Amino acid sequence: MKKRILVLAIVFISGNIFGQRVIDAKFGKGIFNIIAADSSWSMKFGARFQTLFVGAVDLHDSLGPIGAESNFLIRRSRLKFDGFAFSPKLKYKMEFGLSNRDMSGVGPETKNTPRYILDAVVKWNFAGNWTIWAGQTKLPGNRERVVSSGNLQFVDRSLVNSKYNIDRDMGIQLRHHFTLGENFIVREIAALSQGEGRNITAGNLGGYDWTGRLEFLPFGKFKSKGDYTGSDTKREETPKLSVGVTYDYHDRAVRKHGNTKDFMYNDVGYYETNIATVFADLMFKYKGFSVMAEYAQKNAEDAIAKNTDGSVTGDNVYEGTGLNFQLGYLMNNNFELSGRFTNITPTAEIGGEPINMYTLGFSRYVVGHKLKVQSDISYTIEEGSDDNLMYRLQIDLHF
Repeated sequence: MKKRILVLAIVFISGNIFGQRVIDAKFGKGIFNIIAADSSWSMKFGARFQTLFVGAVDLHDSLGPIGAESNFLIRRSRLKFDGFAFSPKLKYKMEFGLSNRDMSGVGPETKNTPRYILDAVVKWNFAGNWTIWAGQTKLPGNRERVVSSGNLQFVDRSLVNSKYNIDRDMGIQLRHHFTLGENFIVREIAALSQGEGRNITAGNLGGYDWTGRLEFLPFGKFKSKGDYTGSDTKREETPKLSVGVTYDYHDRAVRKHGNTKDFMYNDVGYYETNIATVFADLMFKYKGFSVMAEYAQKNAEDAIAKNTDGSVTGDNVYEGTGLNFQLGYLMNNNFELSGRFTNITPTAEIGGEPINMYTLGFSRYVVGHKLKVQSDISYTIEEGSDDNLMYRLQIDLHF
């Protein structure tokens, strides 16, 4: 008996000294999940990162391959906290980005400091199916942007997202949903945000950003929120479809893409113009087969930034249209073959040439999106420029 007590004491002391613990947690479900003894609050903590290799080469008609380059980088490295406070009806989420791509500053508007905070938002279910969000988080824009970067079907999002998305901002969102009949779900979202993007300290520089979105799910909910997850990793047993439309009106925007990219200046300060953006998208899944499609259109009242005397400054809003279509099939061994076509067509006012991008992807899901290896190869054609061939390989790890 004394020997058993001694052994247990040694194990306990060793665990305290060396920090070793056996915890009841499943891989990919967070590093820990704490619930207060009186059930007044909870916190789940998770971490993830992406290790990426990129190799690219330009293809000249007469000279052949030129300008080859390659790069290894930590594409994303993030910490995430979520749970509830005081009541399960009051939820919160915090997410912090630690990679250079996540926290690079944009100038005096962020006091030239790192932008660590991605999300800091509270979600209050104040009545029935009504919920209000307050803080900094993603706006209800194009579906591809709202899908987490850790749950993508390809190594990264398409050009439609990088050219036209409305990204994260600070403000409030009102969300509601209802059901027609047995399964037909309708979701409504309205948002009012500051308009300058995330982590801005300079205050409201132009006008506000107004966003409205409607979603229709005629066959009911997807498994595990699969309408906002790339690939059919849950292998839907019946067809599932979600169709969404978004309209965003940005009053007196001062950045090239509205909420993102560089600020536009003229001889009296910030250049302001009104921007309207429309998105239409869908997600379909059935037995390992998935389709996602998006259309985007962005137009500005006066896209070319000008000084008070009418001379141009060299800045402009990136306006135009974009189309993205992708599909994939997840095999029984959790290998997936996927394809994507993307078209970008800038308006004649801002110049620029149409871009077509063709991407072939190959992924291996070890533990769904929590542990996966993804690769893709893309061929890009832009009028007036050399064609480009790019290969990417990425490892995702989520705790």
